[in-house]
Amino acid sequence: ILFALRPDLPRRLMQFFKKGSRIYLAGVVRLALAVVFLVGAENCRHKWVIVGFGILLMMSGLIIFALGAARLRGLIDWFAKLPALVFRGLGVSALVLGAIICYCA
Repeated sequence: ILFALRPDLPRRLMQFFKKGSRIYLAGVVRLALAVVFLVGAENCRHKWVIVGFGILLMMSGLIIFALGAARLRGLIDWFAKLPALVFRGLGVSALVLGAIICYCA
């Protein structure tokens, strides 16, 4: 909800992760969440949805390590220049995906 209401927040978050090796922290968080999703899927109403999100999280975490910090910094710079409407749309999309995860859990 915050990203939809304040599109400057994702830009600030991107600038935070762009410095030094912090980008790898995002990869570690994604991999940790992937483990949580994959382990917890057994107890969910719609297991295949949660497993799907877990696999997507795992892939995105591994891609962060595979691309490396230098390439990702360039991608972050490009992404940060997008209009505020894009960030609002991504915020709404994240809200919808969160609702789907809550429903399936």
